Amino acid sequence: MSLSSDTLFEIFGHREYRGSQQKIIERVLSGGHSLIIMPTGMGKSLCYQLPAIVLANRARLEGQQIEPPLRSVTAPLTLVISPLIALMKDQVDALLEKGVDATFINSSLQRSERILRYQQIALGHFDLVYVTPERFRKSEFWEVVAKRDLVLLAVDEAHCISEWGHDFRPDYTRVGEIRHRLGNPTTIALTATATPEVQADIVKQLNLEPPTVELFHEGIDRPNLELNVEQVWDDDAKYETIVKARTNTDGCGIVYFTLIRKLMEFSDRLWADKIPHLIYHGDLPRSRRKSLQESFMNEPGHLVLATNAFGMGVDKEDIRYVLHADLPGSLESYYQEIGRAGRDGKPSQCVLLYDERDLATQMEFMNWSNPDAEFYQRVHDFLKNETEKINAFGIDWLRERIHYKQKHDRRLETALAMMDRWGVIEGTLQPLKVKVISELPEHLKDSAGLAEKLKRDQSKLLTMLQYVKHQGDRKQYIHDYFGIN
Repeated sequence: MSLSSDTLFEIFGHREYRGSQQKIIERVLSGGHSLIIMPTGMGKSLCYQLPAIVLANRARLEGQQIEPPLRSVTAPLTLVISPLIALMKDQVDALLEKGVDATFINSSLQRSERILRYQQIALGHFDLVYVTPERFRKSEFWEVVAKRDLVLLAVDEAHCISEWGHDFRPDYTRVGEIRHRLGNPTTIALTATATPEVQADIVKQLNLEPPTVELFHEGIDRPNLELNVEQVWDDDAKYETIVKARTNTDGCGIVYFTLIRKLMEFSDRLWADKIPHLIYHGDLPRSRRKSLQESFMNEPGHLVLATNAFGMGVDKEDIRYVLHADLPGSLESYYQEIGRAGRDGKPSQCVLLYDERDLATQMEFMNWSNPDAEFYQRVHDFLKNETEKINAFGIDWLRERIHYKQKHDRRLETALAMMDRWGVIEGTLQPLKVKVISELPEHLKDSAGLAEKLKRDQSKLLTMLQYVKHQGDRKQYIHDYFGIN
């Protein structure tokens, strides 16, 4: 048996690879770059975890590394860029249980713990280190990574890289620059969903030449998921469907909402009918979100009402139903969300409840998410010239001056979040106490570029609407959209 096959059995307990896993792993071990598109639950993480372990063990066998506690700073290191703190913690915990030397560095750690892990990395500890892309803003992280022999860069949830993707995150656009500074190591990018356009953009954003990247496309089919759309005419019909799913289905379930306000209205109705459930949305404190997610993950039979903030860290096997109480904004986000159902391979229901009025809500939500260049400039000017008043009176004072009588407009929240992510402002957004430290980046002043992004989002919503109206095989419709023959 090869070293990789030995590792597959000894560490992960598997005697055989699934799908293209072996070809992917052999390519990574030979130094080839790869883009992996593989359905949820099919073993994407093994495609970089196993090579990381093999490369570290190979170095030990070749005498390049002394066994712990004495280690060499030239010890091989694999960096895993992951977007979600909960997700990386789950993966590291699972690796530690298998005896793999892995860790994560993120904002959940106390400063003293981060410093300790930095020191351990510098001394040659850890074969795998999970980080968010924002970690590369920290000079002290760069200093310790520079002391190691970086043999592999894994980019999980790689659709986040792409401006065409459905989970755009500014720091992911710097991954190409990060990769260059790291010395252009062997790179593997992984995601469950990516259209052909997104695939090409991922490769481009990583600063890779297309001929050097091999695409491994395992399809996106989940045969155990039953996809349905039910047209409803009011919230009462939606509520009845949710209660029916809760009553008649064993196992856990998720109901997704677009707006927190609507989520809370349904929660109130469930409590009035004495139906227990959890709620999860982005306005809850981080500690509360963490405890709610742990309850859902570790206890049987929960129903959770959630916004899309309840996302990529949800890796529970027995989710029997996923309902969408509102129209999703894109087919990408819809497929990611229903992908949380039935990870144990057992039949699971995915039902989209479509009320035509929800289209207007989604269009309004889209406009909130896409401020134009003039709006960004106006917010920037206020922040720069009215800093004392804004910090004294808060976001409501600023909203009145920015939006005038449009109190429900949420473009301000988007603009502030984007300015924070791109380093235009520093401070806190809740409560709002910030100062301007730089000018707007060019792309936030680019009227044509921002208009093009809005147009792309509108096109995605149209595709979602066409999916709802589709009279044929909905799974085939999804396959066609993602370019799968």
